[in-house]
Amino acid sequence: MGFTLQIFMLIILITHCCFLGFIANATDTIRANQSLHDSETLVSNGEKFKLGFFSPVNSSYRYVGIMFNVPVTTVIWVANRETPLSDSSGTLQISADGNLVILDGGKGVIWSSNLSSSSPVRNSSVVLLDTGNLVLRDDFDNGSVWESFRHASDSFVANLEIFADSNTNETNTLTSWRSPSDPGYGSFTLTMEPVGIPECFIWKNGIVPHWRSGPWNGQIFDGIPNMNSVDKHGLDIVNSYSGAAYLSFKLLNASVLVYYVLNSLGSLQEMEWSEERNEWVENWSSSNNECDLYGKCGAFGSCNNQESPICSCFRGFEPKVEEEWRNGNWSNGCRRKTGLLQCGTNGSANGLEKPDGFFKMDSVKLPDRDTWFPTSEEECMSQCLSNCSCIAYSYSAGTGCMKWGDDLIDVQKFPNGVADLYIRLAFSELGNNKKDRKAIIASTVILGSLTVVVCAFFLRKLLLKYRGGKTRGNELLMSTTEETEKGHSQESKFDDLPLFKFQTLSDATDKFDLNNKLGQGGFGPVYKGKLPNGQEIAVKRLAKSSNQGLVEFMNEVDLISKLQHRNLVKLIGCCVECEEKMLVYEYMHNGSLNAHLFDSHKKEFLDWKTRAMIIEGICRGLLYLHRDSRLRIIHRDLKASNILLDDELNPKISDFGMARIFRLKEDEANTTRVVGTYGYMSPEYALHGIFSEKSDVYSLGILLLEIVSGRRNSSFYHEEQQLFLIEYVWELWNEDKMVNLIDPVIYDPGMGNEIVRYANVGLLCVQDMAADRPNVSTVLSMLSCEILDLPCPKKPVFFGTQSTSETECSGENLSKRSLNEVSVTISGGR
Repeated sequence: MGFTLQIFMLIILITHCCFLGFIANATDTIRANQSLHDSETLVSNGEKFKLGFFSPVNSSYRYVGIMFNVPVTTVIWVANRETPLSDSSGTLQISADGNLVILDGGKGVIWSSNLSSSSPVRNSSVVLLDTGNLVLRDDFDNGSVWESFRHASDSFVANLEIFADSNTNETNTLTSWRSPSDPGYGSFTLTMEPVGIPECFIWKNGIVPHWRSGPWNGQIFDGIPNMNSVDKHGLDIVNSYSGAAYLSFKLLNASVLVYYVLNSLGSLQEMEWSEERNEWVENWSSSNNECDLYGKCGAFGSCNNQESPICSCFRGFEPKVEEEWRNGNWSNGCRRKTGLLQCGTNGSANGLEKPDGFFKMDSVKLPDRDTWFPTSEEECMSQCLSNCSCIAYSYSAGTGCMKWGDDLIDVQKFPNGVADLYIRLAFSELGNNKKDRKAIIASTVILGSLTVVVCAFFLRKLLLKYRGGKTRGNELLMSTTEETEKGHSQESKFDDLPLFKFQTLSDATDKFDLNNKLGQGGFGPVYKGKLPNGQEIAVKRLAKSSNQGLVEFMNEVDLISKLQHRNLVKLIGCCVECEEKMLVYEYMHNGSLNAHLFDSHKKEFLDWKTRAMIIEGICRGLLYLHRDSRLRIIHRDLKASNILLDDELNPKISDFGMARIFRLKEDEANTTRVVGTYGYMSPEYALHGIFSEKSDVYSLGILLLEIVSGRRNSSFYHEEQQLFLIEYVWELWNEDKMVNLIDPVIYDPGMGNEIVRYANVGLLCVQDMAADRPNVSTVLSMLSCEILDLPCPKKPVFFGTQSTSETECSGENLSKRSLNEVSVTISGGR
């Protein structure tokens, strides 16, 4: 009987323990006598969120986080961001003093909710709400004593508030992860700035502005042109009293999963879960183009992503440093052309000086550093005009009157928008005074009469131009070729290259409709078109504002018309009619490599097998240019945007406007005109104008590292340091952690060694001395393992302070650089 009773009690005990275990795994609550172990999770009542232990991609460390309850691990909040667990022995529980704590295997506290020790909570529980908020409660009064929503991580979900209250010095901000593999505090923070009119800022290292939303007008941020679509989820700001602002949003459709995340590169992204695709889809990003970067064009400069160049000075202003501005360095901004602004009385004592006025810039992102005034629109203008320090104003029904007395910075031009800016200019810069209107009208009448007389003459000229277009085109091609090829024995022949009429290309592109625009380069815009025979084409049209010209145009025609290779883009013809210069190419449906490689969603189509194929194709195209074609050609502008992808993602090198022909016995040449793209230029070319095959190899190395990492060299930042890609790769090489470079999208432990080998070859291609770089033929042999033992790379030149010392490297060291030794501008086709 006693034995039977013991068995019965044991069954009850086991059942009770299993029941408690079930509660721990299935409930949304942890009570004072319970623990959450590494293998267990909390799930919110509506099953939208879960809480548990996780490891980031390419990391073995363990963290406690709140995640969306979807098939793809999506962490919105991390507890122990700076104190990860090294194994799976951790537990989450409520301590004796009522704090929520994470314990390691030795029962040491590695993270705590840090409630005030002066008022400890003896009876508490923690619950995961269906909003994603983890709440620690006092069981006596059921009140909240701590919640995760008041300690935001990198994600902004519905009902969470990003706020700043200068009256209480309380803030709740987003802070990016250091990297996709490290949830520690990164370099970027998103804050609410409540002083004046509220707006959002993303800061780098806490002090450098990286992005700005523009002022909140009561419905949208004026610096986000597509805010109407972004705002569909109920984004709102509460600004009930001075010095405080609270940003939040509510999901109008409860079945939709949407959140914002501040990624490790400083970009704020709106993500929405797609049930159909079973993945997150990006709806919006704060880094859509270069103009989104804070102060891209400097003071008194306006940024317009639809133009080339993207930066221009305000009316009445000119570049501070003309040479820098022409070279694409706009950071110094612009200055006023005339300092003779009238002030106060708006006129001199003798009445000879004419008053200042305002020039309207419509549809812009308003500048930073505004001052808000509660006044009418008329008073806003008159007060600014009478104030010597006021240089601009803006007025809208939502925000009221804003004035600026400091440098106008971070202005962006939009195709359409809600805000207008009025810039104070001297009378001579306005060009619209009333006294001159009669003269303007009279001049217009006279000019109109002359137009009638002259019209027939120009019409006749135009007809003759169309009739003789092909003949003139041939003459222009031949004459320009003679000029550009002086000193070369070869003659250019264009008999086999079709010459298109302007009207044909205009019809093919619907009169160069913006809807057919594929992108914009240094040469000019590129349009998609369709010829009468149904053939799809890409038309590159030389822009009048382009800093490239007829020489580059003829250079590309002359070179590419002679080249035939499966990895070079095919030139179909050209047009030199009606003062137009256009190149016609085969249309590439998958666009450029950079449109896929640097897009968080499109890059998923580029698995490692595809990327290796692209790398090999680029190398074979480059080898043809350097060695196999009847002309030896140096491309000089090899980069991701100049690699086009066909229907099967095969790469084709394009854009030969900067290319140069070498004579048969030439190994290198020198130029006083350095052209190309900074970041891809070899040191000897960028500094001394010396170029050779090895210059292209350097660019190939950068491109290879970008393809392996999925990161753009020109916008790469790592942790709190401003490192460019080469510098980061060199650090990983020295630390035997090259596997950390691999794009998480293509990471596969089975392919890790092969991918690392490609990265090592890329590092060899970017050596300081051209002689130390392999040629393209050797690169192909290294990648295909025909050459097994790779030489040791030396320290790249563009890395901090240049040093002559080299890292020691041996065959043994090289063999250790493997996965086994490591524990981790064109958007459409053309």
